[in-house]
Amino acid sequence: MLEISGIGGLIILALDIWAIVSIVGSRASTGSKVLWVLLVLILPVLGFIIWLFAGPRSTRGMA
Repeated sequence: MLEISGIGGLIILALDIWAIVSIVGSRASTGSKVLWVLLVLILPVLGFIIWLFAGPRSTRGMA
């Protein structure tokens, strides 16, 4: 059971890092970026889910 929770924690960490990289690369204002990053850091699972549906997206893939 310990291995499963450890793997789950690593998956959440990877998803949160992906969200933070995407937030920093977005066109949102600096203040908005800071608030989104704080939300993801303080509430890792819930913050990621909220960002997934309502957060700023990275502009790297857009032309």
